Amino acid sequence: MTAHQRDWQAFVTAGEDGAVHMDLAVDGITCAACMGEIERGLKRLPGIRKARVNLTSQRLAVDWLEDQTGADEIVSELAKLGYTAHPFDPANQKERQDKTGKQLLRCLAVAGFAGMNIMLLSVSVWSGNATDITPETRDFFHWLSALIALPTVAYSGRPFFNSAFRALAAGRLNMDVPIVIGVSLAVALSVVQTVQHQHHAYFESAVMLLFFLLIGRFLDHNMRGRTRSFAENIAALKAEVAARFNADGSVREVPLSKINTGDLVLVSGGERVPVDGVVEAGSSEIDQSLVTGESALVPIKTGQRVYAGTLNGAGVLQVRVQAASGATLLDEVNRLLEAASQAKSKYVRIADRAARLYAPLVHGAAGLTFLGWLLAGLEWQPALVISISVLIITCPCALGLAVPAVQVVASGQLFRRGILLNSGDAIERLSDVDTILFDKTGTLTLAEPELCGSINPADEVTALAGRLALASRHPLSTALVKATGALVPLPDVMEVSGAGLETSVDDKRLRLGSPHFCGVSNHEIEQTLTRFPGASLLAIRHGGQPARLLPFKQSLRPDAREVVDQLKRQGLAIEILSGDLRPTVEDCARALGIDAWQAGMKPAQKIARLEKLQKQGRKVLMVGDGLNDAPALAGAHVSLSPVSAVHLSQAAADAVFLGDKLQPIVDALRLSRKARAAIEQNLWISAGYNVIAVPIAVAGFVTPLMAAIAMSASSLAVTANALKLRWQDGRPDSNTVS
Repeated sequence: MTAHQRDWQAFVTAGEDGAVHMDLAVDGITCAACMGEIERGLKRLPGIRKARVNLTSQRLAVDWLEDQTGADEIVSELAKLGYTAHPFDPANQKERQDKTGKQLLRCLAVAGFAGMNIMLLSVSVWSGNATDITPETRDFFHWLSALIALPTVAYSGRPFFNSAFRALAAGRLNMDVPIVIGVSLAVALSVVQTVQHQHHAYFESAVMLLFFLLIGRFLDHNMRGRTRSFAENIAALKAEVAARFNADGSVREVPLSKINTGDLVLVSGGERVPVDGVVEAGSSEIDQSLVTGESALVPIKTGQRVYAGTLNGAGVLQVRVQAASGATLLDEVNRLLEAASQAKSKYVRIADRAARLYAPLVHGAAGLTFLGWLLAGLEWQPALVISISVLIITCPCALGLAVPAVQVVASGQLFRRGILLNSGDAIERLSDVDTILFDKTGTLTLAEPELCGSINPADEVTALAGRLALASRHPLSTALVKATGALVPLPDVMEVSGAGLETSVDDKRLRLGSPHFCGVSNHEIEQTLTRFPGASLLAIRHGGQPARLLPFKQSLRPDAREVVDQLKRQGLAIEILSGDLRPTVEDCARALGIDAWQAGMKPAQKIARLEKLQKQGRKVLMVGDGLNDAPALAGAHVSLSPVSAVHLSQAAADAVFLGDKLQPIVDALRLSRKARAAIEQNLWISAGYNVIAVPIAVAGFVTPLMAAIAMSASSLAVTANALKLRWQDGRPDSNTVS
């Protein structure tokens, strides 16, 4: 089906703030420069808010105002730029990518086999016994080489020819254009030299250039495929249907899109949980490695929370839905993976700009070299050979791979460690960190505290507070929901930032939150903490009734002390900024060996502390749960949030980490430093290569074959340097996402 026959409007979905959204699979994306060309080209259309290309999956995400531009116009603009668009389907995309990989491998095999045979023929001509070879034998070898080279170039060069011709047809240059020109000129000149019975021909240069280029492109494709498989493994955990209880008590299997918050679903033994929710009946064991990073089965019973994508054991569960299709933790993890892979860092933008300038510079350098040698008195054929060598040796493939190769490997390694990036330059900013500020509740402590004591089932106020708590994902609210068994949320809930929640019930104000928010006196707080030392307090107030305090026990994350010690050994300054009460925070700080801490802090006070540190030149990492800490997370140099602590869409963090351990923080800092070093090394490799190689080629000391080997070696060097991150990080996974 051609583009004008397809109803592209059918693939448009509602976006945010009145915009619409469409995902497209785009053929012809081969490098970082292609990403920039597509994004800049589409942004010229009226109403385009965002156009972002994922180089790994070749997925284009577009957000725009529908009354200004139509879906057909976007696809037409892509065609003008030289790219073919298809509706994005992960299954079809995987098949398309596999097909591309096989094609590259076939082209590589043909080029390698042909190159070896042509090299044997060339050695025969250029060997020390060349004087014994008659002109007729030499010409026969050359024609035999041509017979092998011409069909080989036509077949193995297709990935480059197709890309270059699409670019030229759209009136632009890409990094494949100089490759095609160099190969074509080498072949054409070799044919001319063979016809003229000359001693030299450069068929082997053209074929070996393709061979080395195909090695680099196949390695890049294979590396991106490995990273893409992480996201595919996560997506495979998503159920498409759910068994829903109907009003008459019957159970029917319906599409996940028909499941709403508040529905009751049945999860049989051995099935994946289709929704986020609370167990209303039944008990089982669940593999929660998606959330915790641990593969051990966790006992689950009534009142406990389960997540979509986790695997149920042998028991049967009835789950009350709290988040269904599109809003589950699994969906949000997928969105984070997509956002991270589409995001661009400062180094990528620098490489993009350099690559855009590089194409005209490459052609200009080759042209000036040709003219210069002609003016110097050299014949046109040797001058052309030198200019071909310059054209080949200056190809910016290494520069195009320098940053994306590292980002692909680094993001894959971070994901293996349970870290999901939410910002394109998070790696760079993490590598700068010298100070870490921790929130306490849900960050240094486990996300789900437990109520000290039990709830009186006849206590209506506490029951109402449990229903009010459903509007929050704060760890203490989640614990209250679990303790009360609340299922139906209250309407018209208002959140007071840094304080709590409030609504109106029976014309009386109902508040849930910090003790001071609910009007609890300091004396009452001290009395409660005397009975429950180190507890976190949640207060309830309904109308004119006296406020009541609920104490919750919080356990430190299992490796909190070990991680703090590791961070200290790295010379990092560590502080705790918590909104909790002083005795609780002091107890936590003492247990972790942290000397600098502050309690009772409101969001504005955390921001003030951040600003003070930033004025001192500190690069601050804020680690918080993403709710009351959202302003601080957004204001910090870089930020991390535990995924289990808050709804991801509310988190302002640059990255989130999975599991009950803090080890991902250490891993994120370690890997980001290595990644940044690798990026800088790759940029220096690319720049240094050209500084050294180009003058030598312009001076005429490089043959086209030598240029092909040198250029391909530079591309392989930056790829190998990126892969070094994986080899260096080969220790056993302690927090690997299954």
